[in-house]
Amino acid sequence: MRDYISWAGSGLRAAVIGVAALAMLAVGCAVTQNVVAAEEAAAAEESGETQMAEKQYPVQKTDEEWRALLTEEQYKVTRIGGTECAFTGQFWNDHRDGVYHCVCCGNPLFSSAAKFESGTGWPSYFQPVGPERIYEKTDRSHGMVRTEVLCNRCGAHLGHVFRDGPEPTGLRFCINSVALEWKPQLVEPTDDTAAPAAADAAQE
Repeated sequence: MRDYISWAGSGLRAAVIGVAALAMLAVGCAVTQNVVAAEEAAAAEESGETQMAEKQYPVQKTDEEWRALLTEEQYKVTRIGGTECAFTGQFWNDHRDGVYHCVCCGNPLFSSAAKFESGTGWPSYFQPVGPERIYEKTDRSHGMVRTEVLCNRCGAHLGHVFRDGPEPTGLRFCINSVALEWKPQLVEPTDDTAAPAAADAAQE
């Protein structure tokens, strides 16, 4: 009887191990298939065989409307992907507590709690307020392959993200000061929020 129980127990353990192994194999295959599919899609895009659909942002304005709302430098950076000179922006050496919002639409983007001194001359953060706040895409301009960071609400160009940042993320979001507006606390944008900092600058 004791031998039978031992044999039955061994059989049960073997069955459990077998099921676990099959489950791990299935997950591994799914991950591999996803990686292969992503690589094939990237290769197809690179070769010109296909083109990624343009993302549609919740806040949509014409080029004329953006020009009217933004200063010349804000427009150059956020709407046509320019870059401010290092060590010239108002936030690269800013140490106030608060939240940095999109200058175009007011979307809360980065917290001072995630800001660190990168030595690059641009404000740097190791993570955004939330992953849904930003949108990332491949940037192949200027003979380089980088990851561009945009506002997920209006598509404003913010900067780029690199994998040489501090813990806990190991990321460095290198952001243009001119694309940001500092506020002492997180303020969710309303439907009519649009470039408040630019409007204030135009009135001065």
